[in-house]
Amino acid sequence: MTPVLAADPPPAPLPLPASASLKIATRPAGTRIVVVVSGEIDIDTEQTVQTALRLALARSSDGLDLDLAGVGFCDCSGLNALLRVRRIALADGKTVAVRALSAEVDRLFTLTDTSSLFDPGRPPADAVVNAWRGPSATTHDLMEEYGVSDEAEELRVEVVQLKRAMLTRPVIDLARGVLMASFGLSPEDAWNVLVAVSQHTNTKLHQLAEQLVDSVNGAPLPDHLQRRISLAVTEISRPA
Repeated sequence: MTPVLAADPPPAPLPLPASASLKIATRPAGTRIVVVVSGEIDIDTEQTVQTALRLALARSSDGLDLDLAGVGFCDCSGLNALLRVRRIALADGKTVAVRALSAEVDRLFTLTDTSSLFDPGRPPADAVVNAWRGPSATTHDLMEEYGVSDEAEELRVEVVQLKRAMLTRPVIDLARGVLMASFGLSPEDAWNVLVAVSQHTNTKLHQLAEQLVDSVNGAPLPDHLQRRISLAVTEISRPA
């Protein structure tokens, strides 16, 4: 009689703070843990992502396999969270591999030249260094030989932030120009209006900027954004 193989269990949601824009679930896969992430990874959700990955990493023997196919947005904050967890994994002789990714994440990895760091075929640091130097190598030595010293990692994070800023800055500058021309604001006041509206409407700054720029070309600006912009301009123009 042919044995029936049990299917992998469905991903189980982690007990993390609720977020309408982010979902994270895990499932065991042999000595590794598969982590399925969907939604948006940004400054608002990076801590949740990092906590989830660290919890999963602690439960695994060999590391994590990430499924990021459902991630619709990821900025430098999200990528930095992945890099930090990767560094923790390497220190423990584990790996963090990306098995599936969305077009948005793929574009970010390509622009920041970080895709190779999450290559599924990349061995853990201790496997590489111990083959050269023997099992007596310390964690610090392992990480330095493998090119993930604290200094190198911090530099990589800074480069990621700069490159992402270069991608989003033009549209934000255009949006500031729209506000300056429309309401006679200074560059600083226009920036403060953008930030205030972004926070009060729970709209990503770059998305708000894109909508403002599109409105100049005839695309309608949602009513709630129009009201909040008018209120923010009134408040910032009020005499001290």
